[in-house]
Amino acid sequence: MNWLRAVEDLRVRRRPGVLVTVTAVRGHAPREAGAKMVVTADDVHDTIGGGNLEASAIQRSRELLGTGTSIPETLSFSLTDKAPSEHGRQCCGGEVTLLLEPLAVVPAVAIFGVGHVGLELARILSRHDLELHLVDSRADHVDPTRLAVLSDAVATVHVHHAPVPEIVLGQVPPGTHVLVMTHDHAEDAALIDMALRCGHLGSIGLIGSSAKWRRFQRQLAAEGHSAEAMDRVTTPIGLPELTGKDPATIAVSVAAALLQAFERDRASATTSGAATRGARA
Repeated sequence: MNWLRAVEDLRVRRRPGVLVTVTAVRGHAPREAGAKMVVTADDVHDTIGGGNLEASAIQRSRELLGTGTSIPETLSFSLTDKAPSEHGRQCCGGEVTLLLEPLAVVPAVAIFGVGHVGLELARILSRHDLELHLVDSRADHVDPTRLAVLSDAVATVHVHHAPVPEIVLGQVPPGTHVLVMTHDHAEDAALIDMALRCGHLGSIGLIGSSAKWRRFQRQLAAEGHSAEAMDRVTTPIGLPELTGKDPATIAVSVAAALLQAFERDRASATTSGAATRGARA
């Protein structure tokens, strides 16, 4: 497939890659400025001209994938017989500059309960590059007219009207950050119970008071959940420094805490990549 479809495919499949672009050409070169290709851990889509140039770019792209970095990189190549490499010579006579842009897997968030707080939170999160799942058992709360405030979203928004919202937990991608804030405490409890049984989720947050959580802990223990398992649940959610109870303040607080979690995830991925490289050295 061409590079553009490859980028779209990686986004849908939630796989990382590197977009390689010829940004400048001096003299003769296999492709003109603007040529692109996409490199993944096991495939290459489109071409920037083949030969040593392309092989070197693929090698470096896969090194970047191994680090987990999101920082773009620029490389320059002289295509002369005086510039040999492990991938052979290219004697076109020109010089090519490449831009390597890592295409990271964006965060995913699932908001269960699109009430006053949920909708305010969705409005904030929709301004960020992420996968946003909005789930509610009430059809009118996910009606297109009500969600029209998200029409200019940067995020990819997935809307789920789910009379049994726990089902959606099995449909969200691995690493999804789950926020439980429905209108019904029984529904909240069922969602937390099921979320703790799912091994593919990221963080699990629950809106509510400490009294609500104590009741839930008793119920969850009766369902067989250990204290260690229940420690996966963060409640109350948001930044403790923001104590306002109006929906907009709560939404800002929760969004800020999520952005912190995203940064920790990125740092962890970069550290993991560095450790893997060290182990292979």
